[in-house]
Amino acid sequence: MRNHVRRGAIRVLVAHVSLAALSISVVRAQDAPTELPTVDIAAGVGAATDAATAEGGYRVKAAYVGPFGDRALVDTPFSIDVVPADLVKNQQLLSLREAFRLIPSVQGENIRPQTRGMQAGVVQNTRIDGLNIAATTDYPLEQFERIEVLSGLSSAIYGPSNPAGTFNYVLKRPTENPLRDVTFSYLSQSAWLGHADLGGFLDDERRFGYRVNLLEQNGETYVDGSQSKRQLASVAFDIHASPSTVLETNASFYNFVTKNLPGTFALGRNATIFPTAPDPTRPGYGQPFGGDDNQTAIFSGKLRHDFDQNWRLTLGLLRQSNDRASTVPTNTLTDNLGSYTTTAATTTFSLDTLLSNQAAINGRFLTGPLSHDFVIAENGFFWDRYRPYVLGPITLGSASLANPALFAARSFPDFKNRFLSVETSQHSITIGDVIGLNELWSAQFALSQSWIHARNLNAAGVTTSTYDTSGVSPTASLMFKPTRNQTAYVTYSENLQQGDAAPNGVANAGAILAPYRARQWELGYKIDLDRIDLRAALFQIERPYAYTVNNVYGVNGKQINRGVELTASGKATDDLTIFAGLSLLNPRLYDTGSALTNDKQILGLSHVAFNILMDYQIPFVPGLAANANINFASSRPGNYATTTYVDRYAVADLGLRYSTRVLDRAVTWRLNVYNIANAHYWANVAPTGQNGYNSTDFGTGTLGAPRSLRLSMQMEL
Repeated sequence: MRNHVRRGAIRVLVAHVSLAALSISVVRAQDAPTELPTVDIAAGVGAATDAATAEGGYRVKAAYVGPFGDRALVDTPFSIDVVPADLVKNQQLLSLREAFRLIPSVQGENIRPQTRGMQAGVVQNTRIDGLNIAATTDYPLEQFERIEVLSGLSSAIYGPSNPAGTFNYVLKRPTENPLRDVTFSYLSQSAWLGHADLGGFLDDERRFGYRVNLLEQNGETYVDGSQSKRQLASVAFDIHASPSTVLETNASFYNFVTKNLPGTFALGRNATIFPTAPDPTRPGYGQPFGGDDNQTAIFSGKLRHDFDQNWRLTLGLLRQSNDRASTVPTNTLTDNLGSYTTTAATTTFSLDTLLSNQAAINGRFLTGPLSHDFVIAENGFFWDRYRPYVLGPITLGSASLANPALFAARSFPDFKNRFLSVETSQHSITIGDVIGLNELWSAQFALSQSWIHARNLNAAGVTTSTYDTSGVSPTASLMFKPTRNQTAYVTYSENLQQGDAAPNGVANAGAILAPYRARQWELGYKIDLDRIDLRAALFQIERPYAYTVNNVYGVNGKQINRGVELTASGKATDDLTIFAGLSLLNPRLYDTGSALTNDKQILGLSHVAFNILMDYQIPFVPGLAANANINFASSRPGNYATTTYVDRYAVADLGLRYSTRVLDRAVTWRLNVYNIANAHYWANVAPTGQNGYNSTDFGTGTLGAPRSLRLSMQMEL
């Protein structure tokens, strides 16, 4: 069965690539005066990041939009935020979660990221260079050129996914000029970091380019006796076979270890509420033996070939192995006096293996007075999940927030003693076009036909259930450009998503619900001024909401999220750069038939969230700059009935950096202090389920990090 499915998917891919090639032969004969750029040595960095420095206002001009390829942000009818590498470096950010704080539409610090109040799936919403990866592990920012977040629905261009947006991480590529940068950092307590970033070409003809990132971090963080270790070896190698053909290859290995940091907090029953956030530095909220030990290996390649100035072929393949041993403790609050019981569970899934692919042909041509940017593409993945043979929580003991306790170490089962538990394959054929109607008006559409297959197996290798479905996801936009640097747009999108399985303990346990379909309207305006980029979006998302009623799990309501997003990035003055965003969100649940949940705000989501970063080049001291960042979230419901709320929070960060030359080598010192007021706050409150809850899930919470300091020296060798 498994091999049959994979062979069938490969035949589908070959057939549709052949169909795309045939379409070229038909259309290329038409007059097509517009041009696609030829492949060049800076492809993948190029125009998208030319001004993405503090001096350039952190302005990213283009982003990857699925099979449409790299598109100018001002011309895309979607809300897309980009965090460039220079901003990450200047703020000394270490994790994706820290980068997401700069984007207010990404509320909370879930292991699976979210936008507009919707949680992402494990694989469907997260990508590297447009290829699917698993979201349930850490990724080092040091290997990425930029972090791209498309908010809202994206199934029409990326395939079936949760209505949570698309998170695309763009790998660093070989540099046109030789790069020899090393960074040494001190990270509070006894933690330190060393990072080398090397790039260039191996030959004078510039046919063989390379980029190497090496990282070593280790030491104690903000809890006495804790550990945070990160190790990365990442290599990108490009082969320029001709001016029109390039093969991009990548290989990386990443080891991520944490121990004794605060665990997750959960509510044990509906009457229990989240207390005022305790001090996260107190030992006992985590355990010395509890944490994560993850190894992630990724191999990928992408071939891009320009047939001529108007037609391009792109083929991509990625293989990932995500091996996890998670013993992060859960502190379940059992009353409103702060009492809790601590458990640690073997990872539900300790290994994910993923093979994802993409194939696209893009072309430009005319039909009478209309211009077309056409694409036909296929993308998808094969995803296998493995469970340990021994599962279940291990109770460690009981304590209280006032008197947290360290418990005796327990013997955990072997995480590598596991079996194949779930097979999933998902593939989509997408057809899209950007139609230029005249100089002022254009329209964009994309339509994807998708197939989803899943198979669940028990420890004996016997199939216990299967899931097969298919469907269409459309999106359509109308765009108006009063000038070349402005775009007003309206976009309608539908999102196909695999239905959930009913949890244990209900009458229909194991039953898989029919596919969910979400819908979104978005109205937006974008303007690129000489010094600053401004974006505004108004949206509404509606999706089915699943939970348990009368001991039966099913779709028993709908969630409607309405909101406004405002962003600005660029130079406010010659010396002041801003990178700011505001999210106003009204997420509510309707048609549940229960006064307890109907017309209530969704658990854990704030009405107001904003982040503003200001970076000031001090004019009377060349090379010296100061920065300040403020992150805010208003109060959030602490339970499904919205009878209790978790306090709002505001966290302020301050930083300095100084750049100069020493012995004719560029050197930059950076000092950043995070959470300078040492605020205690709940960084994340969320339901356990991605798409609803099961009537026994009362929410989980994660503590925000306390005040910390990072000091680094970056030098050019």
